[in-house]
Amino acid sequence: MTVADDAAAAFRKEYGSEPTGLWAAPGRVNLIGEHTDYNEGFVLPFALPMRTIAAAAPGGEGWSACSSLAQDPVSFGVAEAGAPGAVDGWGGYVAGVVWALRDAGYTVPPARIAIASDVPLGSGLSSSHALECAVLTALADLGGLEIAIEERPKLVQRSENVYVGAPTGIMDQSASLRCTADHALFLDCRTYAVEQIPFDLSAAGLTILIINSNAPHHHSDGEYGARRKSCEEAARILGVPALRDVPADGLDAALARLDDPVMRRRVRHVVTEDQRVLDTVELLKSGRIREIGPLLTASHASMRDDFEITVDQVDVAVQAALDAGAYGARMTGGGFGGCVVALIDTDRASEVTKSVDAAYAERGFTPATAWVAVASAGATKL
Repeated sequence: MTVADDAAAAFRKEYGSEPTGLWAAPGRVNLIGEHTDYNEGFVLPFALPMRTIAAAAPGGEGWSACSSLAQDPVSFGVAEAGAPGAVDGWGGYVAGVVWALRDAGYTVPPARIAIASDVPLGSGLSSSHALECAVLTALADLGGLEIAIEERPKLVQRSENVYVGAPTGIMDQSASLRCTADHALFLDCRTYAVEQIPFDLSAAGLTILIINSNAPHHHSDGEYGARRKSCEEAARILGVPALRDVPADGLDAALARLDDPVMRRRVRHVVTEDQRVLDTVELLKSGRIREIGPLLTASHASMRDDFEITVDQVDVAVQAALDAGAYGARMTGGGFGGCVVALIDTDRASEVTKSVDAAYAERGFTPATAWVAVASAGATKL
């Protein structure tokens, strides 16, 4: 059975009828551009083939949802949908979307929803945003809501920021909703302008190997917040709205104005990472996909040495992939665990995976898991 079959089966089991339709939204991986989003810089994600499916139909007094991934279904009415935080757990992501739509003035019909997904949980591939984007797409269609595509990521972001209480940026929602097949999404995190950048890996005989380090992926120790605060304070000292405004050719002069060596490292990462995104975009526009490899590897070194957000497992996975012939490799996501992306020739996936497996076994790490991915389409009705 496919994940779409799972969602439809879950709907029939829970509600005893057929869903009106199936709506899908993908997970995402960020090709390059880490911790640049809240510095109003640039990111370059693409959508994954793995998707969350919402099987849905109108009906009932309020909203209800079940999931093949969770034991307990949830249901809530207008009161809970109007009170941020009233529904917690996984159901809060569903209720948050309803709240954001209603808060924006849309009439959201009562609905029954069943969820299934093959986006890996806890791996930094944005499973929560895939859920929210699938639900938003379903409710918009069921209610006949005319919501411009550029407005949809903002609604999902608001649902998570306000209802769920997670201070996420705009990248993940934009990727899940706005990506197109065989393209990466060049996103300006200040203006929200997007551009579809050619990224047809299959035509070039390439693939992205995603390696889940299976190291704990969390920011509970406050390290993520500490880095954001450091960046914001550096921008204040430098007299710019955000670190995005520090030009690469003015980096040395900017660093000389900062007394704190840690802050200097953080700034160096953000400024050079923004430039790496811009350089990657130019190479992809020219069809020179293999040549982005060194930029990916340089991004990882910057995250490791200047932003200090990697862990041993991801560092080992990156080096093992490079040793086995990857054109470039880097950690992707917020850090402190999560996944690595490696740009490889398609026929070398097994060899690279074996290299990572051997390196992990030598160090006694929990085995990594890996799969290949190409740039896929964003949210849609199936």
